[in-house]
Amino acid sequence: MLPDTPRQRMHHPYLDLHPEVADALARHRPVVALESTIISHGMPYPQNVATALQVEAEVRAHGAVPATIAIMDGRLKAGLSAAQIETLGKTGRAVAKVSRRDIPFIVAAGATGATTVAATMVIAAMAGIRVFATGGIGGVHRGAQQSFDVSADLQELAQTPVAVVCAGAKSILDLGLTLEYLETHGVPVVGYRTPWLPAFFTRDSAFKVDYQLDSAHAIAQVLHAKWAMQLKGGVVVANPIPEAFAMPRTVIDVAVEQALQEADEQGIGGKESTPFLLERVCALTGGDSLAANIQLVLNNARLGAAIATEYLAIEMAQPVSR
Repeated sequence: MLPDTPRQRMHHPYLDLHPEVADALARHRPVVALESTIISHGMPYPQNVATALQVEAEVRAHGAVPATIAIMDGRLKAGLSAAQIETLGKTGRAVAKVSRRDIPFIVAAGATGATTVAATMVIAAMAGIRVFATGGIGGVHRGAQQSFDVSADLQELAQTPVAVVCAGAKSILDLGLTLEYLETHGVPVVGYRTPWLPAFFTRDSAFKVDYQLDSAHAIAQVLHAKWAMQLKGGVVVANPIPEAFAMPRTVIDVAVEQALQEADEQGIGGKESTPFLLERVCALTGGDSLAANIQLVLNNARLGAAIATEYLAIEMAQPVSR
């Protein structure tokens, strides 16, 4: 469960809140969590740093406070300085990629790590942040029937009360099995103004979402109802990439198939597979997918800020009993 008060949040022994984030929580202002693997592993330098700062600015421009989450020198951080973002961006893949299982090891070693969707959800919940905007969630990898390669993001969504605003699941995944897994674990998938599951670079896929909702307020009402009833876990809010930046599904499908074949030939799997596949898709599309990636993250930041604002208004009027 989330702590009751800002004071309790601030005194978690392993967690540091950036002053801007601490002030926002204390003053009951909306806060949006942001992940850090998109900085270290998701894009090349210097675009990664520029994008991270741009996403933070987008959250602020839409009335919320950004809290980019990472582990720095063994401390859990909710909110980073520009210098810390620069460090993660320059260090790139040499930074540890941290999921839930890795958190205690990175903390105990006093090391630095960039947080995945799963680890970002853990730290966001610890800080009392309910809304998190990212690019795309992980999921069930293709061929998981043999490899059992399922992202920890899905299990985190099943247990941690944070809404994840994303452009659907990454198109390198098995989208059908990803939806089946989420359904089994009681995680609703909401399409923002769409009945179809977006597939990261494309606005739709062959799969439908569970529910279509057409406003940030409607989504916030669902979040409040879910958590007021003590129903554990998060919600996936699938927000399609803006039409002007969407890529043709045929182009992405060809690039993904080639990237998957190369990964198989090179024996690349586990936590290294997603960064490799995204990098190869970017190269195979002539960099178009990187531009699309940046735009979809900005789009999710905007919606995340709107949902956080609406949720806070509902929460202040009808506090969730914890």
